[in-house]
Amino acid sequence: MIDIPEELAATQSHFNGAAGRAFVAGLPDLVERCLERWGLRPDGPSMYGMCALVLPVVREADGLPAALKLQSVDEETAGEPVALRAWTAAGAGAVELLDHDPESGALLLERLDERRPLSGEADVREAVTVLGAVLARLVAVPAPQGLRPLGGVVARMLAAVPERVGLLADAADRRLLADCAAAVREVAGEPGDRLLHWDLHYDNILAGCADSGRAGEWVALDPKPLAGDPGFELFPALDNLFDAEEVVWRFDALTEALGLDRERARAWTLGRVLQNGLWGAGEGEVRLAPDHAEIARRLLGR
Repeated sequence: MIDIPEELAATQSHFNGAAGRAFVAGLPDLVERCLERWGLRPDGPSMYGMCALVLPVVREADGLPAALKLQSVDEETAGEPVALRAWTAAGAGAVELLDHDPESGALLLERLDERRPLSGEADVREAVTVLGAVLARLVAVPAPQGLRPLGGVVARMLAAVPERVGLLADAADRRLLADCAAAVREVAGEPGDRLLHWDLHYDNILAGCADSGRAGEWVALDPKPLAGDPGFELFPALDNLFDAEEVVWRFDALTEALGLDRERARAWTLGRVLQNGLWGAGEGEVRLAPDHAEIARRLLGR
């Protein structure tokens, strides 16, 4: 028996409807198949995120601690094994993929120390510095062929602007999103070719374990990979552990760590505000998230 958190079931039902409910209902059988396929035994309580169940396991053949990650395969998750293999081959500081079942999307991953997320560091500026160093290694890797391109994501975003922006109730929010869209249009013609994580916030960096030779190392996990411009990567580090007074400092520290052109990085970061605002409007929200709006205002100098 495995524990399937109610929060994961609710999230899957809300975002994926019948398909999400079917995924959750099939998890016990999928766990059993994966344990048998890879010769694993459970090694602790299950964990979960927005879209995945993670089960600590031990590989019986050699006693290696690992993590079994189960998630539905969609546009965002399909490229994860491709990205992890590319980063591992380049020594770029991402969690190692030990095995993968293409049919179910199940991933057998290196075990990290879930008790030590980067978000737990007392000095937030130090955490930003660490994240910048991790991110710089990730985006130094060229995107493998076949990953979803940022250019396509941006084209769909800009096409949705006329309808979705008008759904916002507040005129200031509508003007702010329009300004974000204008900034994105300036850079959309050069979407980039680096391997992007897309969701590198402080809880998606964990301390490594001695069992894998990673003691003392900070390791990235849970990518939603894209091929694109590294400037599109900065927003999560501004929004997670949000502090309005630190937005510009964090942005400058990250652009310096990655060696980015500040104006291009600003445009792509405003693109993430646009992306989230359009998603929210499509889900029935009539105001921008306050921290997202504040990030945009700070980057626009308002």
